[in-house]
Amino acid sequence: MEFKTFDELIKHVQSNGKKKRVAVAAAHDSHALEALILADKDGIATPVLVGYKKEIQQLLKELGTDPDAYEIYETHSDKESAEKTIELIREGKADFIMKGKLQTADLLKAVVNKETGLSKGKIMSHIAMHEVPSYHKLLAVTDGGMMMYPNLEEKKQIIENAVEVFNNIGYECPKVAVLSAVENVNPKMPETIDADMLKQMNLSGEIKNCIVEGPIAYDLAWSSESAQIKGYKSQVSGHTDIMIVPNITAGNILGKSLIYAANAKMAGFIVGAKVPIVLTSRGASTQEKYLSLAISASAVK
Repeated sequence: MEFKTFDELIKHVQSNGKKKRVAVAAAHDSHALEALILADKDGIATPVLVGYKKEIQQLLKELGTDPDAYEIYETHSDKESAEKTIELIREGKADFIMKGKLQTADLLKAVVNKETGLSKGKIMSHIAMHEVPSYHKLLAVTDGGMMMYPNLEEKKQIIENAVEVFNNIGYECPKVAVLSAVENVNPKMPETIDADMLKQMNLSGEIKNCIVEGPIAYDLAWSSESAQIKGYKSQVSGHTDIMIVPNITAGNILGKSLIYAANAKMAGFIVGAKVPIVLTSRGASTQEKYLSLAISASAVK
């Protein structure tokens, strides 16, 4: 199974029958609520709202929705909102998390709390899922939002986080391209050495449930025609599902290039904790928040 568009993915989520529940930390945020109302109406996720109750109710009224239709837990600070949201997950009252009107650090601090949090004992990483008009299926880029300069072991976990998401969505064996500027191992380019080692980990069975290629240049990962011209043979060329970038700068630039130069739609979320976390930027559009809810709902086990 693979998805060409977000619409296909949304239909897949809707066909699962049971709507997932999303706990929203500091839900007194009009843009988040707008996306949540739409996601609820479309059968993607049921909002469980945490935050300043009167403000949430007022915003829901302004958005033309009955506040009594939603479950709202009142809190009185960002810290309390974050902690209550985590508590709802641990109690089984919600399936994943969305960040509302609070600082990212406040939410993540509650997530990684050793006693009460949702850590799985591994790194958390950011996945940006793109629908690019010039590419034939959905494409993930990771990590352009969390890990700044990951080492080899962290890159391995970034791959495992992304592959787990794709497996949960329904991909049996996603194709992973570990990007670099060239497709040959060069001792002067550390990212090529890491890429080759990650490929060997995959071949030996240490990295499972996917096909890892690397080092591989972006053009070869994107285009089977380019690979054919260069005589580069790989199952991943032209069929990449997941692009692994060497650092946060490369991931940030690539992701924004796809959005602004290639007119891509994007959904972003954090993985590696016990549940997905919708964590979009403050300037994210309602559409981006909505799509991020959809992809996160599909990734819940």
